[in-house]
Amino acid sequence: MAQLKKVLSYKAILLITINSIMGTGIFFLPAVGAKSAGPASIVSWLLLSFISIYVAMCFGELVSMFPKAGGIYEYCKQAYGRFTSFLIGWMTILAGNITIAMLVVGAIQYLTPASAPLTKVFLSLIFVVAFNYIAFRGMQTSATMLVTFAFITLATILGLAIPGIFKLQVGNFSPFFVFPMSSILLTIFLIAETFFGWETATFLAEETKDGEKVMPKALIWGTVIIAIICLVFVITSMGVIPWKTFGASATPLSDLGILHYGVIGGDVFAILVYLAIIGSVAGWVVSAPRLLLAMAQDKLFLTQFGEIHTKNGTPHKAIMFQAILTTILVFVGAGSYTTMLHLLVPIVLIAYAMVLLSVVVLRYKKPNLKRHYTVPFGKSGPIVVALIMILLIGMWLTHTENAWEILRIILSLLFLGIPLYFLIEMYYDAPVILKVNQFLSKPLSWGEHVLFPFSYHRRIPQLVQIKNKVVLEFGSALGTLTHRMRHAKKIIAVDYVKHNSQIHQKRFNKQNHIESKHSSSLTSFSIKVQKVDTLISTGILSYLQKPQKVISDLAKNVRKNGEVLFIDYDKFFHLIPNVAWIRDEQKLKKMFSKAGFNVTVRKKRGFLWTYIIIKGRKR
Repeated sequence: MAQLKKVLSYKAILLITINSIMGTGIFFLPAVGAKSAGPASIVSWLLLSFISIYVAMCFGELVSMFPKAGGIYEYCKQAYGRFTSFLIGWMTILAGNITIAMLVVGAIQYLTPASAPLTKVFLSLIFVVAFNYIAFRGMQTSATMLVTFAFITLATILGLAIPGIFKLQVGNFSPFFVFPMSSILLTIFLIAETFFGWETATFLAEETKDGEKVMPKALIWGTVIIAIICLVFVITSMGVIPWKTFGASATPLSDLGILHYGVIGGDVFAILVYLAIIGSVAGWVVSAPRLLLAMAQDKLFLTQFGEIHTKNGTPHKAIMFQAILTTILVFVGAGSYTTMLHLLVPIVLIAYAMVLLSVVVLRYKKPNLKRHYTVPFGKSGPIVVALIMILLIGMWLTHTENAWEILRIILSLLFLGIPLYFLIEMYYDAPVILKVNQFLSKPLSWGEHVLFPFSYHRRIPQLVQIKNKVVLEFGSALGTLTHRMRHAKKIIAVDYVKHNSQIHQKRFNKQNHIESKHSSSLTSFSIKVQKVDTLISTGILSYLQKPQKVISDLAKNVRKNGEVLFIDYDKFFHLIPNVAWIRDEQKLKKMFSKAGFNVTVRKKRGFLWTYIIIKGRKR
C-alpha cells in the first residue's frame, strides 16, 4: 500500500508553517484592530502574541507524540475517542473551506477592487486549479511552491515595515486609549485569525523528516517570528498613518505601499499581497487533503479518500474532492471578508480549546507516552488558555451586532456533521450498525418501499424459484418481502435487528410455514437451519463487516444447485457512494465463487440510487 513520503526538512517546514499561520490576517486585521481599539490595539497584539506562542507549545507537545497527517483530529481521537474527534475534524473541514473562501475574497479585493465579480472569480479559479494540480504531483513540488509563497509573504511585510521604522511619528499614538478597556479583549477576538494555522502545518507532520522532533521547533519558532513581525508591522503602520485613517482602509497594505514607494509602489504591493494571500490558499489546498486522508483511513470519512497515489504519493481522491469544493466556494465566496471572518473565528476557537484540553487529558490518560517536547504547565496552562478562548467568544457575542445570528449559523453547520457521523459509522462499524438499526427499526420499515419498491418485491419471486421451495430470507426486516413469498413451502426469515425479528414473529405467528429468527452478528452466520432451495437477501450485503465469512456460512445451508439472489444499492442520490467493495463486480463474483456460488452481477439505475443485483446457483 502506498504511503506518504517524508520529504520536508526543518527549514522547509518552518517556512511553510510561517506561510500557513500568517495567512491573510496580517494584510487586513491590523486595520481591523486599529478601528476597534485605536493605538491600544498594540496591547491586543502583544497579549495575543503571548497566548499564541503558548498555543504553539501545546501543539508542539501533541505533534511530538503523534506526528500524523490528521493533525488536531489525531490528537482529539487519542484524547476523546471517535465521536469527538470526528466533530473536531468536521469543524476543521468547515473552517478550512470558509478560510479558502475568505482568502479568495481578500485576495481579489486587493488585486482588482473595481473589477467585475466574474473576472475576479476567473482569476482565482486559475490559481485554484493550478494549486490542486501541484498538490497532486507530490509533496516535493508542493513544498517548493509553499516555500516560494512564504518568501513572498515575508518580503511583502518587511518591505512595508522597515521603511515605517524610519518614518514613524510618535504623535500618532496619542491619546493611546481612545476606547473602553473591554475593546482590547474584543480586538484580540477580531485579530486572532492572524495566528490561526497551526493545524494546517501539523497536517504535514507525517511528511516531515523526524517530524516528532522537527515539528515542535517549527511551530514554536514560526509563531515567535510571526509575533515579532506582526508587532513591528502594526506599530510602524499606525506610526506612519493615523489610526483612524488606517482603520478605515479596505486595502491598508496598498495604502502603505503608496506612502513608502509612490503610486507604482501601491500597485506593486497590491500584486504582492494578492500572491501572498493566494499562497495561503495554496497552503490549505496542499494540507487539507491530509485531514480527509486520516479520517478516511480511520473510517470516519468515506474510505475512498484514504487512497494514496502509487506514483506521486499524494491523497489524490481527497485532492479532487477539495478542488471541487474549493471551486464551489470561490463562486459562493464573492461576499464579505468581515462576515466570513466572524463565521470562522468562533469555529476555530472552539476547536483550538478542545485541542488544548487534549494536552491535559493525555497527560493523565497516557502519562508514559514518549513526548519529544513538553509544554510548561501542561496540566493547568492549556485550561487557562482554553477559558480565555471561551471568554473571547463571550465578548464577541455581547459586543458584536448580529453575533447570535452568526452563532446559530455556526451551530447549524456543526450539527450537520452529527447525522453524517452516524451514516459513516453505519458503513463501517458493526456495533453501531446494530444499535442504530435497532433504534430506527420502525421508521426504517416505513422506507422499505423506497429502498426496494413494490416493483422489486414483485419481481423477486419471478427472478428465483419460490413456490413449493424452502427459502432462507437473510435480512427479513418486518416481513414486507416475506409476505410476497407466502407461497413458498417454508420460509426461514432471519434479521440482525432483534426488534425487527420480534415484530416479524408476531406478524407471522399463525403461519406455520414461516419461521422467524434473530442473528445479531454482521461478521458470521451461525444459526442452525435446514438445507434450503433458495437464498434471498435485500439491502444487507453492504452492512456485512466480514462479507466473505457470512456468505460462506450462508452457503453451507443451501442445497446443491440451489438459487441465490442478493440485491443491494450504491450511489445514494446518485452522489454518495456505498462501501467501495460493493461496486466491484469482479470482487463480488470472486467472493460468491469462493463460497460455492456461480453468479452474475448486474447494475440497474433506479430513481434515487443504483441497484446491484447478484444472481446465481450453488455449485
